[in-house]
Amino acid sequence: MTSVTESSPPTPKRPAGRKPGEVRPRRAVDHGAWFLVLPALLPILVLSVGPLLYGILLAFTDAQSGRTEPTQWIGALNFRDLLHDTLFWESFRIGLVWAVGVTVPQFLLALGLALLLDQDLRLRWLARALAIIPWAMPEVVVGLMWRLVYNPDAGILNETLCDLGLGGGRDWLSGLATALPAVIVVGVWAGMPQTTVALLAGLQNTPRELHEAAAVDGASAWRRFRTVTWPALRPVALAITALNLIWNFNSFALVYVLTSGGPGGRTRLPMLFAYEEAFRYGQFGYAAAMGCVMVAVISIALAVFLAGRLRGGDEA
Repeated sequence: MTSVTESSPPTPKRPAGRKPGEVRPRRAVDHGAWFLVLPALLPILVLSVGPLLYGILLAFTDAQSGRTEPTQWIGALNFRDLLHDTLFWESFRIGLVWAVGVTVPQFLLALGLALLLDQDLRLRWLARALAIIPWAMPEVVVGLMWRLVYNPDAGILNETLCDLGLGGGRDWLSGLATALPAVIVVGVWAGMPQTTVALLAGLQNTPRELHEAAAVDGASAWRRFRTVTWPALRPVALAITALNLIWNFNSFALVYVLTSGGPGGRTRLPMLFAYEEAFRYGQFGYAAAMGCVMVAVISIALAVFLAGRLRGGDEA
């Protein structure tokens, strides 16, 4: 009988030039690299991190405008009052309705426009230039322009409805039922170009050979979009949708110019509510607590999104 001996696993080789028991030398820190980073790091620290930390500190005080007594540390009293502030949570609900109501149609319309601009059309360069015009306009200018469109007496919208025999004279921005939908339309129009540009870039990175092979196999346009275009476009779509939700939830200038939060608070977004508490009523500490809550909610949503993206990357 032949005896079978188990072979031992091969001994890992020691890196060349390393002696037994020798400690790996620590990599030297290049202090000169920090001087190259400082020009970009300082504005972030001064304009973003510094105000954020100061706002968090202010949220635990009773800071008010016009008071002669020194500011006192009151702990979590502002946050306790905020939990029972129904007006703030109503503005939070309106903010969520606004963010979702703008982001979803914004993405769908931008996707259709990006698919159209990706085709080999005549004067495609002109169409692409016209598509990004709303993005190039300041939000204040956009708000003033759309206030003229919605004007109840001489606005182009009411004039068009009158010419079509559908009535007119409606004050779109002052009606309790029409103010928020009217503002959402403006938000979709103003933010659609940036989504279109992002999706168009994703479409142009999709290999044309895949579309040609699917077309040769007899796949319909919908099937080519579902099996070829969308899988390649999904990472860009998820990223731009998450960013749009954050940007839209934090909207201020556009809604402030259009309605200033009215009528009756129907368009009072959380940012507008915090602005009024701070600069109209002088409650700086209370407004800072609102800002901390909004930052926490956005951070949690962003963390969930990034965790899902990392998990999806690991599975892939």
